Amino acid sequence: MVTARKPGSRSARTTFGRRLFDAVGALGPLVAGIDPHASLLDAWGLPDDASGLARFCDACVDALSGHVAVVKPQSAFFERHGSAGIAVLERLLAAFAEGPTLTLLDVKRGDIASTMGGYADAYLGPNAPLGADAVTLSPYLGFGSLTPALDAAVQTGRGVFVLARTSNPEAAAVQDGGVAQAMVDAAAARNATAVPLGDVGVVVGATIDHGLDLSVLNGPVLAPGLGAQGATPADVRARFRGVAGIVLPAAGRSVLAAGPDPKALRAAADATRESLSRA
Repeated sequence: MVTARKPGSRSARTTFGRRLFDAVGALGPLVAGIDPHASLLDAWGLPDDASGLARFCDACVDALSGHVAVVKPQSAFFERHGSAGIAVLERLLAAFAEGPTLTLLDVKRGDIASTMGGYADAYLGPNAPLGADAVTLSPYLGFGSLTPALDAAVQTGRGVFVLARTSNPEAAAVQDGGVAQAMVDAAAARNATAVPLGDVGVVVGATIDHGLDLSVLNGPVLAPGLGAQGATPADVRARFRGVAGIVLPAAGRSVLAAGPDPKALRAAADATRESLSRA
């Protein structure tokens, strides 16, 4: 089992945008999801408890560290195991921090005032116990409500990905009508002077024709839905033409289904990454 490192030790070296730009240049744009839900633990022959979770994560570190640019652990599948699951998540983040693969923790936090500050301390501050290279945030209390998290990320060299247009059917009622574009535009304003890439990304589903203008973002677009959710590399290329920044297609189940053998997992990730380069 991997051991923890001092929280925030890597993120303070340089900006997240710079690290992401370099990682994608070296390893390609694929984001590999780490989603240890109960049925997947069972399919891997692992118990649905913290010990199974730990073995699952060890295989993912072995398979993916240094082979993909970004991994995206889904916090919910660790939280469901209580404090023992959170401890496994801390060790997972620490293990990837020792190599070139960046971590994007999918937590979708969003609140106001001191509560948002508390989330910032947990995930983005200089001593964040769950500090990843970047996290996902929900802006639907207003983009300005994210200011404590955005400011903390700047101070520690971390990044954030703000939900803009997600692909779930319920999203349209909230995110259409210009709301999603307003989130993109607000992110672009934060990224305006960044070189080579801003630290504020947006989340836009790869399975939908989103209709957003991403030409001034100057930041990364996380595009979940590649593989098992139905989006193809050709869909990604077509739906994200003209992006000013980097598109990061995310695949989880279609890669993880190859486990538990780390070599098979790595081969599945490699094949997915190569399919993106051919599209």
